[in-house]
Amino acid sequence: MKPVRTITAPGLPLDRSDVDTDQIIPSDWLKRVERTGFEQGLFSEWREDPGFVLNDPRFADARILVAGPNFGTGSSREHAVWAIQQYGFEAVISPRFGDIFRNNSTKNGLVPVQVSGEVARTLLDAVADDPSIEITVNVEQLTLSAPAAGVSAAFPLETSVQHRLLEGLDDIGLSLAHADAIDSFESTRPAWLPAMA
Repeated sequence: MKPVRTITAPGLPLDRSDVDTDQIIPSDWLKRVERTGFEQGLFSEWREDPGFVLNDPRFADARILVAGPNFGTGSSREHAVWAIQQYGFEAVISPRFGDIFRNNSTKNGLVPVQVSGEVARTLLDAVADDPSIEITVNVEQLTLSAPAAGVSAAFPLETSVQHRLLEGLDDIGLSLAHADAIDSFESTRPAWLPAMA
């Protein structure tokens, strides 16, 4: 997982509420053995509509997904986060996230930016009108800004989650941060107990 400090990029306005993980990445895509290639399945059923926002070339450079409320509800599939990231998005802005989706996001380095409904609505409308508007997500300061849209807001992240993102630590990385203590403990274990290889 790479460290995430500041993301400055255009946004893509996904003006839909209650987007569940089955809509983000339909279940047909869960049969893949590899952990790559999921960007092709991102919103794949909606992308069949030529008018769907992901098909709009004006938003080709977007790296921040601006969504309506209740984003990422439904099943716990981690594939939804993988699909969003592999498509090129580094953050998702929404007034409310599904708890499991939010947790999966932070464990994979996708920044969930929770803002008020008013801020989200202002940003959705502004980005839809002007795809060149740049949005800045600052993980160090826990702020969201888009001066051209008149948006400036704080967003919440638990201290441990903020640390994980800033340092680029997945679950294994968090464990390896204690490698010396683990080695010390293992060296004092009785020989008859199982040991790390």
